[in-house]
Formats: sequence, C-alpha cells, structure tokens
Amino acid sequence: MSRTEVLDREVGQALSALSATATRGLGDPALAELVVIRASQLNHCAFCLDMHLGIAREHGVSEKQLDLLAAWEEAEGVYDERERAALALTEAVTVLTEGFVPDEVYATAAEHFDDGQLAHLIGLVVAINNWNRVMVARRIPPGGYRP
Repeated sequence: MSRTEVLDREVGQALSALSATATRGLGDPALAELVVIRASQLNHCAFCLDMHLGIAREHGVSEKQLDLLAAWEEAEGVYDERERAALALTEAVTVLTEGFVPDEVYATAAEHFDDGQLAHLIGLVVAINNWNRVMVARRIPPGGYRP
C-alpha cells in the first residue's frame, strides 16, 4: 500500500463514521473544529491541521481563535468557559502524561456538557487522535483534502 492509500476503505469509513457521529452529537460544529485542531497541533499532524483550519473557517470560527489556539490557556477573553473546558479535556485525553485524565479537568467539562455531549466530545477527541496517528505515521502531507 502506498502512502496515498492511507487506510483500508473499511477502516477509513469506520473512523469517518466515528468522527461524524461525535461531531453531530456534540452539536456545535465550530467547537468541534477547535477541538480537532488543538489535538492536531499537539500531535503535529499537518494534514489534519490544513484540513480542519479550512473547515473551521467555514463554520465561522474567528481568525483570532485560530491564531491563539496553541496558547488558549493564556488567551483571556478569546475562548468562553465552555470552549476552555473542551480544550482542557482535549489536551488531557490527547496527552495522557499522568496515565489518566485529571479529575478536575473532567469535572469542569461535565459542568459545561451534559452526559451525551460529554461522551461525544470524548469520542471526537479519540477520533481525531486516531486520524492524527494514521496521517503522521503514513507521513501524509497537507494539501490533499478535498471536501
């Protein structure tokens, strides 16, 4: 299989279905894009960054939010509390440095998302981490995404 054949078709469809279901269940496409972009930044996935930055703009995410996403914790007033809770959970699930998601991060997210939304948010983070790992492992360059 060449690098241009990223995944077996069935595996790709399964990952796409998880991503789509999680995004729909979260119910906020702009927030979903902030989440997948932040995870992709942490995972150094150029393909996914290129793809999702364009999609985020289509969903009305501001340039300021996109520009400051890598430093969201220090960007007071740029992200609301719900977005900040989602981004903190995204980082905790993506970078399991302590082997688990800290209780306070999970509790804060649970204050802003109902049980279903929280499950979809975690599913979205899991999905983009899967995609990031596939694209980085296969060294798929940016620019190949077509809607």
